[in-house]
Amino acid sequence: MIDCEKILAIADRELAGTDLFTVSCKCTPMNEVELLIDSDTHVTIERCVELSRKIEAEFNRDEEDFSLTVASAGIGTELQNIRQYRKLIGSSVEVLLLTGIKILAKLDAVTDEGITVSYEEKQAVEGKKRKVLVNVERTYRFDQIKYTKEYLDFK
Repeated sequence: MIDCEKILAIADRELAGTDLFTVSCKCTPMNEVELLIDSDTHVTIERCVELSRKIEAEFNRDEEDFSLTVASAGIGTELQNIRQYRKLIGSSVEVLLLTGIKILAKLDAVTDEGITVSYEEKQAVEGKKRKVLVNVERTYRFDQIKYTKEYLDFK
């Protein structure tokens, strides 16, 4: 079976000095490999093809038969890397907490420990009969978060 660590090492070496970085690598028992990359700006198809060719050149096809897919981490994929979080500061995100609460919010800050988000929430205000929308800022540690995704509002 092909080694994902070796593929990640080759990809990291090839992407060093660029705004591209590896997100994840998955290998199946059938030697189907999926390498996800991302960028601080954007990922082109040409760059994925170029990286795929450089990785394949490092392996002997007579010894290892495998299928390699190099792709960009898409908008709907879960964030897996601190660099992905930092890229989305100021953008809308969907956060699912381990408690099952889903939050649509603006990502305000990212640290090595967690994230700070802001969103509007209805809260009871003294002197008011109805709940009022209040802007809330909350910080969550990464160990409290099941996943975070970029959120696009099509309204």
